[in-house]
Amino acid sequence: MHSKTFSQAEIQLETATIKELGEALGSGALTSETLLKLYLARIAAYDKKGPNLNSILVLNPKAMEIARRLDEERKAKGPRGPLHGIPVVVKDTFDTFDMPTTGGFIGLAKSIPPRDSSAVKKLRDAGAIILAKTNLSDWFGERKNPLAWSTIAGQVLNPYDPTRVPGYSSAGTGAALAAYFAAAGLGSDTGGSVLIPAADSSLVGLLPTPGLMSRAGMIGSSFTQERGGPMGRSVYDVALLLNHLVGYDSDDMITARSLGKLPAQPYTSFLDANGLKGARIGILRDMYFDGPQHQDGLKLAQTAIDQMRRAGAIVVDRITTGINIHAAIDNASLSNFERYEYYNHYLARLGPNAPVRSVEEMIEKAPDTISRNVRNSLQIGPIDRNPSYLAARANQDMLLEIITGLIDRYKLDALVFPYKTVIAPKVGEDRPAGSVNRLASYAALPSLLVPAGFTSEGLPISMQFLGKQFSEPTLIKLGYAYEQISKNRKTPKTTPALEGEVIKK
Repeated sequence: MHSKTFSQAEIQLETATIKELGEALGSGALTSETLLKLYLARIAAYDKKGPNLNSILVLNPKAMEIARRLDEERKAKGPRGPLHGIPVVVKDTFDTFDMPTTGGFIGLAKSIPPRDSSAVKKLRDAGAIILAKTNLSDWFGERKNPLAWSTIAGQVLNPYDPTRVPGYSSAGTGAALAAYFAAAGLGSDTGGSVLIPAADSSLVGLLPTPGLMSRAGMIGSSFTQERGGPMGRSVYDVALLLNHLVGYDSDDMITARSLGKLPAQPYTSFLDANGLKGARIGILRDMYFDGPQHQDGLKLAQTAIDQMRRAGAIVVDRITTGINIHAAIDNASLSNFERYEYYNHYLARLGPNAPVRSVEEMIEKAPDTISRNVRNSLQIGPIDRNPSYLAARANQDMLLEIITGLIDRYKLDALVFPYKTVIAPKVGEDRPAGSVNRLASYAALPSLLVPAGFTSEGLPISMQFLGKQFSEPTLIKLGYAYEQISKNRKTPKTTPALEGEVIKK
């Protein structure tokens, strides 16, 4: 943060929550058009210049027109709600009817879906401006670098250290939000792709319970594991997006699981600065690692636990699953088995005029750029009785049962531990051992990440709040309370504030 202090009549763009931006819009101190210009100036200064983050794939060419129209609507009718006129970015796995949706793949560069994904439509209906689609790890193409690289746009860089990556698949959303190119955004997750970028970009990231948020119109690799999730710079902003993203959708029948499970009140109503007082949190020591590369992260994690204890949390330590949980996680991935069916399901949605309508056609049209994962998906065959697939599913079921059992046995509100205790890898390198935590992704559990501070190298570490299915209200309460006592976020030095980013309320 800047050392300069600001009066209560002013807000800074870098720290403002969507609530504060909405208050400025409501008072007339700010317009959506002006807010959009501030974000566009940051993108111009830092995405293709300066540190060259390369987080944005495409800007919405009609964003300014939409902002002006929403300003007029606000004057005539009042706001639709707190997202009215707020610019957001979405990972380029979410369909947008007015911009290409490519998954980062050059072979889909001209693929404009006939309609929005369910998540994007809900955000637009709430008044949000879809400012841009973000760069990502290429979904279908063979990558030059293993992490955060696409055949359309190349490498995404981490604003906290541009020699490093900002997470994995949702890297563009992570980098864009860390540099505050928008108010909040969407990522998607097969095996950590919401949570890893949130951790590497000092963001709040929520991986919702499967079925809470529709995946209709979202590129993915696994009909079992695939989830979308909100990302932002505060727990408030993530909870607010969640308010608008949940609910039953007949276009994705997994959402039937949420029927009867949604809270009566919006998720933002569970924000409680005293939410840790009396809460029972368990420290899952199975997810801790030894070694010099972990020491900074372990110290930050212990500081976080101590802060929670001082805030009134009842800390139940040394909890263990009693199994080799990492081996179980390593053998629980379903995406290699399910990607062929998911890809074809998504591509068929694009309609008869789409540039590609099946995996077979994709390989035929772009044989030199298709990844081995896509090619290998053709060889899997039926999965109904595939013993390797069924064994991986059994591991997922076991993980869900064990973690849920621990929470029940110790009467916990959540399990808490560092998401990972190593920093983001250098560009071109793969992730070292112990740097990816796929527990929530493979156990079908909700997870909230909150920044826990920075290592001696200036790279972020996050704490993970892991709960039972549909426990998002509790996770939001705990995460918000921890956020208020820790306040660990800070803007990257490579993307400082620009002139005009202090807003008079």
